[in-house]
Amino acid sequence: MRVPDEKLAEVWDRGWTVVEGFVDPETLADARKALWKLYPTPETFFARPERYQEYTISQFAGVRPFPYPTWSLNRLTVYPDLIDAAERFLGSDDIEIYKAELWAKYAGAINYDQPYHFDFPNHSLVAPRADGVHIQMTTFILLSDVTEADSPTKMVPLEHTRDLPYFPIAHPQSAFADREVAATGPAGSLIIYRTDVLHRGSDFTQPNRSRFVMMVDLQQRGWRWNGKMSWPGAALNPDIGDAMIAMTPRERDLYGWPPPGSDYWNEQTLRDVALRYPGIDLKPYGA
Repeated sequence: MRVPDEKLAEVWDRGWTVVEGFVDPETLADARKALWKLYPTPETFFARPERYQEYTISQFAGVRPFPYPTWSLNRLTVYPDLIDAAERFLGSDDIEIYKAELWAKYAGAINYDQPYHFDFPNHSLVAPRADGVHIQMTTFILLSDVTEADSPTKMVPLEHTRDLPYFPIAHPQSAFADREVAATGPAGSLIIYRTDVLHRGSDFTQPNRSRFVMMVDLQQRGWRWNGKMSWPGAALNPDIGDAMIAMTPRERDLYGWPPPGSDYWNEQTLRDVALRYPGIDLKPYGA
């Protein structure tokens, strides 16, 4: 589903938006099925939670960074309507993915409550510009239904924080409790928010509940003070090859791959990259 312009305007004005029905049903079903290659199903987890002690160590124990062992998950990071929304929101087609992660949460594994905080400190070396220049687009793609009971992110509308300094970056839960809004939606929804919107993670309020989201963050290319992940740093992950082979040249470009026409490509690099990724179609790069 193409993100309407008024939804992008809401991110500028309020700090976030929720777009229901964003992921098409077939892609969503394939992605949800592929989750169980990485995580226990809710039924399996809650039948024997003591078997999954790793999820009790940290709120972030369920985070898994890109790439994934199936195209059903990898393709969500380059979902065409997501890239279209990012190009329009960021005002450029020269953009990049600077973070892609899955996050699984299970009720009772740990307390998922957080203080209110801004996300920019680990997305940038500096502080945001309040006028939105050099803005980053952060997103959650909901892979499960998220209701008030399912550990939703609680957002504080920008109207309440526009005059608030960016430091300190965290505030107690009591500070904005009467102004927060839960970002909820059915599976397949897209949540877009800014790194300078005050928000917090919340805990589950009912037992035997779970939450699964794909987080994809994008920005204009070339801002060396902004970012989070190094994709060459993940290049020894065996799943990166399958992801790069399956992607189009435009999709690879979002991860920093040299585009067609780059002076990187010559007879030698075409040969050696083909050896590194057997089966990849490099014809667009040799034209």
